[in-house]
Amino acid sequence: MCQNIVGSENYVKNLRLMNAVRDDLHSYTSTYFTFITSGSFGEGLEMTGSDLDIMYVSKNIEVYEDIKAANHSNVKYVLMETDDVKPGFTQLLVLEQVYSQYLRQRCEEPNGKHYFSSALYKQRVMRNIDSIVIHGPCISDKEGIFDHAMCLHCRTWISQASQWITRSNNSWPSYNVKQSIIKHGVLFVPIGVKGSPKEDIEWRISFSVGEKFLINTFTHTQLMCYALLKILLKDVIATYTECEDLLCSYFLKTIIFWISEELPHSIWKPENLISCFMRCFKRLIYSVENSICLHYFIPENNMFENKIEGRARAILLDKLYNLHSYGWRCMLFSNQLSNFHESMWKDHIEPHTLHTIEVVKTLHSKSLWLTINGYSSTECNTNTSTKIIHQIVFSDNSSLKYVYTYDMSVWGSKYAQSAPLNSTRRGNKHQYKQYKSRICTLLQNIYHDVVSGWLMLASFFYKSKQYSKALHIIAYSISKCSPEKLQFFMDMSDIHYQTLKLKLFQNISIVQLWKIMLIDSMLFVHNSWLIPNELQMEVENGAYRISPIVYAYFLKLLCHYQLNNARQCQDCLHNLQNVISENYFIGNSKQYHSGAYTILGIVFQLLGDNESARQAFMQSVEIKRDYSFNTSVERLTLMNSL
Repeated sequence: MCQNIVGSENYVKNLRLMNAVRDDLHSYTSTYFTFITSGSFGEGLEMTGSDLDIMYVSKNIEVYEDIKAANHSNVKYVLMETDDVKPGFTQLLVLEQVYSQYLRQRCEEPNGKHYFSSALYKQRVMRNIDSIVIHGPCISDKEGIFDHAMCLHCRTWISQASQWITRSNNSWPSYNVKQSIIKHGVLFVPIGVKGSPKEDIEWRISFSVGEKFLINTFTHTQLMCYALLKILLKDVIATYTECEDLLCSYFLKTIIFWISEELPHSIWKPENLISCFMRCFKRLIYSVENSICLHYFIPENNMFENKIEGRARAILLDKLYNLHSYGWRCMLFSNQLSNFHESMWKDHIEPHTLHTIEVVKTLHSKSLWLTINGYSSTECNTNTSTKIIHQIVFSDNSSLKYVYTYDMSVWGSKYAQSAPLNSTRRGNKHQYKQYKSRICTLLQNIYHDVVSGWLMLASFFYKSKQYSKALHIIAYSISKCSPEKLQFFMDMSDIHYQTLKLKLFQNISIVQLWKIMLIDSMLFVHNSWLIPNELQMEVENGAYRISPIVYAYFLKLLCHYQLNNARQCQDCLHNLQNVISENYFIGNSKQYHSGAYTILGIVFQLLGDNESARQAFMQSVEIKRDYSFNTSVERLTLMNSL
């Protein structure tokens, strides 16, 4: 069950590595923010229905507790003021000497002082962005997929949490872990104490990064207990209307931290999973009984104060008592776990089965998908390449090297598309150097999957009018699109399971496996110069994604069309129609299905069959009626105007 719920230890490690690398590269390329993946994803837990929490830590504003320590450089700074504020919160005072236009727009002025307003900070972020809502301290999309928290940073440890440094006499957390947490300092998120008269100018002190350090020290049993409590909360407790908003996963995390500090680390073993889980569940009940859940770093902050009380507390307790009466089997009330039996808590699983489970979970991982897609918004330049190469060369961690190599491959595609060959007057020698440089960059793009990098190189040769070279690469790419290959979010078949049992795949990392087995989609960035002219409309308003096998036959047809090979053009058309009708490596996404019919319509237009083109465009619109992004709508309009 552990493997199916949170994945193997290696899977969790891979998620954390991918998050760390993505955060590092995004932070490096951003002028204004440091990026931190937080929440379940940041902890290496990809739970069903979890949103993606990203913290944007300002590089231009710093928080200080003591003005003597303030950095009087060009960086703006604010001072903590905790008088008459609930523990765990603070106000941020702006001094006259740093009161700039930027801060003025985000300040309120009670009692003649300037305070950096948490409410105005969020509102200023939202001002020019549609389709988002305020969700606590976060800015969220209306679909609930992303939670973006705009944060400030204090580089030093604060006095409110000073007792934590010396509190624990146990072995957890270790001295080195504590020092790492202290060295990072703390964050501040824009939300005040609910109902406080000064709520709009209060900020919550966040130990999100320190909590990630702590969770990274967890044994897999600790992580499982945490995950099971989260599942119990979301799938069972929160389904009762009266209990829906009483508890949150942060309370559960806090309970695990306290118990971890109290118990010997040796207790958290796989054979003790049930007893450890029940101990955590009992502590939750105890906390609700006494309406007390002390913040792990600032115990003066009772997070249940004015929240878990009265009738709501009585109802919650009744539900918790009832669930506890079932023992560990209370977990079976969750749909995620209802098919598991007692033996599944402890049975041995064969290594190849573990590896297959890891592959399946990673294929459906939003975190990996975001690693690939995140670079469409990342600034692409040679500095990014230098940063990645430095990490690859100087890292002692082989797994980290593989992830950076993977990311460099993904980055290479974006960079190659954003830097066209210039028709320069500086001579043929300069243009030849540019040409070689682009090929070199594109060859770096072949390591994150089987075909997309090669097809991007074929696009380069097509745009350079080297059609024979393009056709050779396309033929190779099509040959790699064989039935045993994998695709993101696909349902695995028997051939996939049998393939993954082969010894060849047992001892290689996920990143290495993707190079051999994964067929990723083609992603053309906004105004990509590598996309064929026939598809320029698709990248005018943003990035464009397409099935690789659809694109391969489309590009092959374009090459033959330029070479006046009529029969080969017809062969490509028939192959493209078969791929679409059989849904071969197109997947379940409406976007890919719609895009495939758009491509088919363009092909029919190119070959002079306008009626078939019209039918294909109409089919595309029928599948995806998003008129803002589906270019088939515009193509139909243009056809009707002729």
